[in-house]
Amino acid sequence: MAKTTPTAPDPSAPGDRTGARVVAERMAQAASDLLAALDGDQNAKARFNFADDAERTRWFYTPNARGGLPLGEMTPRQQRLAHALVASGLSPAGYVTASTIIGLENTLDAMEDWRRTWYPERGRDPGMYFVTVFGEPQGNGPWGWRFEGHHVSLHYTIADGRVDSPTPTFFGSDPAEVSFVGPGVLRPLAGEEDLARALVHALTDAQRATAIISAAAPPDIVQGNRPRVIDGALPIPAPEMMGIPTSERWKERMQRDREELGLRDEHFEALRYSDRPKGLPAADMTAGQRDALTALIRQYIDRMPDEIAAVETAKLGGDALAAVHFAWAGGLERRQPHYYRLQGPRFLVEYDNVQHDVNHIHAVWRDPRGDFGAGLLARHAAAAHR
Repeated sequence: MAKTTPTAPDPSAPGDRTGARVVAERMAQAASDLLAALDGDQNAKARFNFADDAERTRWFYTPNARGGLPLGEMTPRQQRLAHALVASGLSPAGYVTASTIIGLENTLDAMEDWRRTWYPERGRDPGMYFVTVFGEPQGNGPWGWRFEGHHVSLHYTIADGRVDSPTPTFFGSDPAEVSFVGPGVLRPLAGEEDLARALVHALTDAQRATAIISAAAPPDIVQGNRPRVIDGALPIPAPEMMGIPTSERWKERMQRDREELGLRDEHFEALRYSDRPKGLPAADMTAGQRDALTALIRQYIDRMPDEIAAVETAKLGGDALAAVHFAWAGGLERRQPHYYRLQGPRFLVEYDNVQHDVNHIHAVWRDPRGDFGAGLLARHAAAAHR
């Protein structure tokens, strides 16, 4: 593994979450420091009530404005405090990835000829990443925070003094690969791509026939930015996902994308999300293949601080790992449109790389039953009815 596996606490023991509590304390301090540095108008933008579920579970990974206070409306000192909050929710390597993705907005703006497309002042803008705090970081009740902009979407729910949920966690990259002068290249999500491709190539022909669920990849991750993982879901049309009207131009673009990917109705049906996982279960893999699957899973979990990664890794031990299914769609080689899904009862990863000549990655980690602290809210509701 790239990281040394930290000692994992027992995730079934509510009192044994020391690491999660330490991270929650760091987050609370970082959020409080930022809020204290904001003026009244900035605080009004940055703060929402934790009970505002409509806002708290609304999320985007597209380049549109959203609730919260953008970095571009902060002073340099305030921006630094905002980045300190972001870093409190990520491992050092995870923060490097996030900050690199943000920096790529400059590269993407240049690649698009500096066209003004998404925002009033600038087409791609590293200042358009928004910080939002839900509830009181130093209070007794549950609270949470969000950091979000184009290709970065982080969500944390904190309750009872510990991090209850770190999902959804979304990283994307456009371009997914770009060259430096000389032989060097920049690939922020290289592991997410390369480890999955290595796994599908490590399968036998029979296993691969089970793992590959569609010859064509979908135009985007199937669940999109839905606030909950939905059984039977199909990809959301891009305008609907972004909350904008579906113009004739968008209709033409979506039809062109579908034709270029070779997508037919039977492919969409094969790609339809199901609570009953599709693909090859880890239980049917060899020990070496399961090691490769574990490395791929850790690529997502290790975005978190070590203490949270330990808790999340413990959840996927033993039978939980055996229940994870690996599904693939599209081509098997680099620069061929492709998609994969890792799915277990409490673990879902979706990855897609089909856009911009297969140089545009979307990759998300979710908990089908626990995003945005859904498990916490369900427990509180159950306790209230006892």
